[in-house]
Amino acid sequence: MSETKNILLVGVGGQGTILASKILAHVALGQGWDVKMSEIHGMAQRGGSVVTQVRIGTKVYSPIIEPGEADVLVAFEQLEAYRWIHTLRPDGTVIINDQKIAPLPVVAGAATYPETILDDIRAKVATAIVVPALSLATEAGNSKATNVVLMGVLASVMPDVPAESWQEALEANVPVRFLEVNRKAFAAGFACER
Repeated sequence: MSETKNILLVGVGGQGTILASKILAHVALGQGWDVKMSEIHGMAQRGGSVVTQVRIGTKVYSPIIEPGEADVLVAFEQLEAYRWIHTLRPDGTVIINDQKIAPLPVVAGAATYPETILDDIRAKVATAIVVPALSLATEAGNSKATNVVLMGVLASVMPDVPAESWQEALEANVPVRFLEVNRKAFAAGFACER
């Protein structure tokens, strides 16, 4: 890899954003690339934002992705995609779990969840891949494998990484008792229709 690839993963606490970023970092290291990663947990245990910046390349000096510089934005929830879309390059790809998780102001009745998020995002970006990740994870055997479904979709847009590297990363980062479900979830994400 001659140039640095910037991948931003965004979600809310409990969605497995950090595990997904560790899988991605493991894959990149397995390819011999330099990796820098930065995590931000905003009240994650209470459903707050969780943001992970992963930069991979021949030599990476900083983990920070500047606005407008992300090559790929992986959003574990619609509103998080909307909040972070400004980080995506004009020719970048956004992968969005179609799930909606109401933030506290919506739950409290002080705000409403925006209804046009996906249409608004599609109007702003070159490539938007919307995935029923929660449904695919549930079909694979565990709704908590939504994060791994999204890693499968990410793998499908990173054709320069061999499939066995992703499998090795799953084996290294997922407890053995959940490995088979996560393999199924990954395969479902990789193969899902766009």
